[in-house]
Amino acid sequence: MHEVLVSRLSRLLCVKSLITLILTVVFAVLALRDRVGQDFMTVYTVIIAFYFGTQLERTAQKGAGTG
Repeated sequence: MHEVLVSRLSRLLCVKSLITLILTVVFAVLALRDRVGQDFMTVYTVIIAFYFGTQLERTAQKGAGTG
């Protein structure tokens, strides 16, 4: 149990994850203030797509390696 928690925490603290979390908080604040600009929305969408795309790829590779 402790190892799982440490593993998840270490993955959370990756640079990629930190950037994604910070951008999501900034996006939420700007959305609440109704000040989300088109440029920020474009950058945010690209970063989120990259983050989840790499997660999906990693999951697919992990699944293919166990067969």
